[in-house]
Amino acid sequence: MKDSYLTAGIKLDQLFRLLRRNQITYSPATIYRLAFLVQSACWSSIFSWIEKARYTKALKNTPAPIDPIFIIGHWRTGSTYLHQLMNLDPELCTPSLFEVAVPDSFLVSYPYYRPIFKQVVSEHRPMDQVKIGMDEPQEDEYAIYRMTNFSPLENLVFPKSNGYFLNHGSSFLPGGDQLIQWKKVVKEYYKKLSFRNKKRIVSKNPFNSFRITELHEMFPEAKFIHIVRHPYCVVPSTIHMWNILRKQNALNNNGAVPGFSEVVGVLRNLLETVEKDRAGLSPGSMVQIRFEDLEASPVEVLRSAYREIGLPFSEKLKEEILSFMAKNDTFRKNSFSLTAEEKAIIARELDFQFVACSYDQDC
Repeated sequence: MKDSYLTAGIKLDQLFRLLRRNQITYSPATIYRLAFLVQSACWSSIFSWIEKARYTKALKNTPAPIDPIFIIGHWRTGSTYLHQLMNLDPELCTPSLFEVAVPDSFLVSYPYYRPIFKQVVSEHRPMDQVKIGMDEPQEDEYAIYRMTNFSPLENLVFPKSNGYFLNHGSSFLPGGDQLIQWKKVVKEYYKKLSFRNKKRIVSKNPFNSFRITELHEMFPEAKFIHIVRHPYCVVPSTIHMWNILRKQNALNNNGAVPGFSEVVGVLRNLLETVEKDRAGLSPGSMVQIRFEDLEASPVEVLRSAYREIGLPFSEKLKEEILSFMAKNDTFRKNSFSLTAEEKAIIARELDFQFVACSYDQDC
């Protein structure tokens, strides 16, 4: 699937709300995308009605989980890799691509969508060679965007200007009564995941790096794993990712490639926000790991992280990780280069991260 996959799966009423309040540039490409989204939304709405009829009572009697594990950190820091490894844990589960793509009906619609997904979903993500599939781990911001009608992703699909759509982290949560409703919908989604999978949930969502306080309030026994990576790798890879996603999902012509300094600013803001909000958590609620260490020694680093947040690390998980590594030993990461001036900007703006994480500025 190469068009509008960030929004496909949303229900009709949610789709029309988005369309009413946003600008659309009409062209053959956007008209095709709109037609695709409308027919997709029709099916999502139908399956949602069926799911409500079948499962409303059962879900009402199901308690919402209080102990998800949240993988946070900036985009392109290796959070997907960590998510994949933790999905190997027989005691844990991760939201799948299917569960985030059709969040309002995944309890009933899986067998109907399965043959379609096999035909339309690409084998790898559009920005790299990470494997995707309807049962593979996926970040739940895509479900939040579809269900709550509030996510920064809206500004990627409907750009307001040529500036960086994340706007330095100023709108990662709604305000007032909207926030109350947002929390309710997110908790209901996690309840459905728990009902279906019967395991502790592991969420990977970089946007949640700006929501630690609220998530801790919603899920009082939650744990957080913050993954970091050398910023010389993170910044250009992030620009590459957002540019691809914008081209494949935008419904107007306002967007542009994120500016280098803007991406550095958001990364700085995220790191500072995580550190500030970490102070409000009880000891043992958050651990930080470096991607470089996880890549070099996944078993040892994950075992240590588990220990710090009070999770059991089993021999079965060790075997699963080693098997996963053997199957994916040919995987190659994207490679990007920076100018000396760009490195200097990153080193100046993120000097605190270089010190705290023992990163070399001269590499």
